[in-house]
Amino acid sequence: MENKEIVVTGGCGFIGSHIVDALIENNKVTIIDNLSSGKMENLNKPKHENLTLIKEDLLDADLDSILKGKDYVFHLAAKVSVPGSVAEPIYYNQTNIDALVKLLVACKDNDIKKIVFSSSSAVYGENPNMPLKETEVSMPCSPYAAQKASGELYLKSFNEAYGLNYVALRYFNVFGPRQDENSPYAAVIPKFISAILNAKSPVIYGDGEQSRDFIYVKEIVNANIAAAESDYNGVVNVALGKSMTINHLFEIVSDVLESDIPVKYLDERPGDIKHSLADISNLKNINFSPEEDKFEEQLRETVKWFRNEMENR
Repeated sequence: MENKEIVVTGGCGFIGSHIVDALIENNKVTIIDNLSSGKMENLNKPKHENLTLIKEDLLDADLDSILKGKDYVFHLAAKVSVPGSVAEPIYYNQTNIDALVKLLVACKDNDIKKIVFSSSSAVYGENPNMPLKETEVSMPCSPYAAQKASGELYLKSFNEAYGLNYVALRYFNVFGPRQDENSPYAAVIPKFISAILNAKSPVIYGDGEQSRDFIYVKEIVNANIAAAESDYNGVVNVALGKSMTINHLFEIVSDVLESDIPVKYLDERPGDIKHSLADISNLKNINFSPEEDKFEEQLRETVKWFRNEMENR
């Protein structure tokens, strides 16, 4: 993607900042981020000449003026905690639904070529039909998951009613540099790494036999760009199409870190699902295929980043 005008909401966050870094050299990028969870330090080049940062909440921002003349929107701004959404469903709905609808109206009014929406595998809930296909009925187990599922329906409705092009990417378990180990959701890898580096026992919620389909953050970046450039409208799983138990993950992380620190098991968390595995055949519709068999190499890159962060604190 080159010579485009791009808006990235949540562009200072974990995934958003990686997308900005990938686009900034050859495109003009505008970030909208209230910095409630995102950080300026996440950006490789926060003062790049092609970058404009708007420190506002989407609900407060003048989106018409921001989106005027823009080509693409990558929408990542969200409240992403399952337990948080269970505790505060109305607050989460304001960020995850009200702000999205406002953004979609602005996209429609300003002739945005396409919006790429960061959705979640959480929409599948406890669906047992593995591997999970996009055609499965949504079975959300938390307000967060319901909000992501509703967001996808809003995108489809704006496509049908106004012709707004979109792709909703259902991320499975993303990991990589810049992930917040203090995040209450989908952060098991950074939590394991951080705990071991601090000589503490990592925590596993439940018996550890729950399984996840992990994917590296740079694959997510490439999928977002591919989705924007594709002619496809619809929902796409983004994952490796392989599952791993949390217990096995702990063994791999321990091996990489050469650690013998034992794990600590706690009760399951409300809203968490037991198993997750993606059918990734639909990725061909956005002309994207993730690299396989690089998990340990990607894990080492993630560990390296966390080590550097710890040394520089």
